[in-house]
Amino acid sequence: MKATTIKLEGELLENLEASKPTDQSLTAYVRTVLRKNLDRIEVREAAVAYRAFVESNKNEKALLDEWDRADLNTPPHSKNEAP
Repeated sequence: MKATTIKLEGELLENLEASKPTDQSLTAYVRTVLRKNLDRIEVREAAVAYRAFVESNKNEKALLDEWDRADLNTPPHSKNEAP
């Protein structure tokens, strides 16, 4: 596995040291911050792809429109009850 060393200095290093949990190493903290940022990017890209999918798929759009109109405050009727 390839390893990379990144030099952190000055204000950036000070800010990272100040913001990390006291029980976590700087390396572990930076890894966590980078992973969370990559996860956010991935989720954003997935949202854009899904939006494009919905816009290009009329059936999916119709189902979502129906879901948007659903009454989510009233409990559903049981099989034995009439609507």
